[in-house]
Amino acid sequence: MASREQVLQVIGIKPATLSLIIRIGIVGLGWRRRRLSVPERAGTTTICGMRTERTPVAEGVELATDQWTAADAHAAGAADAVGAADAAPFLLVHGLASNARTWDGVAASLVATGHPVVSVDLRGHGRSSKPDGPYDVPTVADDLAVLIERLGIDLPVVAGQSWGGNVVLELAARHPDAVRGIVCVDGGWLELSRAFTDWDACRAALAPPRLAGRRFEEIDGYIRSAHRDWPDSGIRGTLANFEVRPDGTIAPWLTFEHHIAVLRGLWEHHPSERYAGLAAPALLVPVDSGETDGTRRKRGEVERAAALIPRTRVHWFTGDHDIHAQHPDELATVMHEAAVDGFFG
Repeated sequence: MASREQVLQVIGIKPATLSLIIRIGIVGLGWRRRRLSVPERAGTTTICGMRTERTPVAEGVELATDQWTAADAHAAGAADAVGAADAAPFLLVHGLASNARTWDGVAASLVATGHPVVSVDLRGHGRSSKPDGPYDVPTVADDLAVLIERLGIDLPVVAGQSWGGNVVLELAARHPDAVRGIVCVDGGWLELSRAFTDWDACRAALAPPRLAGRRFEEIDGYIRSAHRDWPDSGIRGTLANFEVRPDGTIAPWLTFEHHIAVLRGLWEHHPSERYAGLAAPALLVPVDSGETDGTRRKRGEVERAAALIPRTRVHWFTGDHDIHAQHPDELATVMHEAAVDGFFG
């Protein structure tokens, strides 16, 4: 059975980062101490100048999206947006145990350069519906295909981080006519079945603790001490992975049971089987987190993906697994440049 340290070497994540993922959940962006209300039915609200809408995508499942415009970027303090009518739209997809607000910094930068942007809470996460299941990667990818159609997003570039990278790769494989291209941010090549002999071993090593009932102050302190170089939006965003209860305790928006279901879906997903058949261009954005063995293994996985996917570009970052929260402007620049130099067609 693979140890937790061996898993890190396979997927290239620092031990400290894995601790954060398992204990806290991969980061998302939002507000400190604010409880995010979830509408009981489809409709629209406005949060912090962004249009937030819930869209039905399957029976009993509505996805919450934040839809950014140039005006919203001004409200968020971004620079003047230009060329929105001609720029490629982006759909931004979070990772396991995260939420749409992970991408706020990236979204604001993309909108400032003229791109329409939508970020989404996947099923079970954030403000979206919390069905009993299923949570396999193909089902989650199909949710996105329906969302793109119902929102009328014209051939978006779909970016996903970590587990979300696997989801957007699967989306491109299953629905090639729905996307202009994909961006896989430190994910998209994750195959847990390569690290563990069976599902039971994977579950035992990667199951999250039951955090419901912990004090907000404890979580807040841990996040701030673990990411001292992150922008405040990233710190605040990490805390948006949780409902903050009136008594000052927290509960993850993604329940323990649903977390396990998503993990099982990731265990069952084999992205390498999808590489050769991808029609969409794929921008691969791996992160060197400073672990020599882990980075070497990750380089091998990324090189394999780049060799098999017909149209790829690779851009390495140095930093944390959640690079979109740590360095949002820099990542947005890489994505914008790929959109305007013709890589995505």
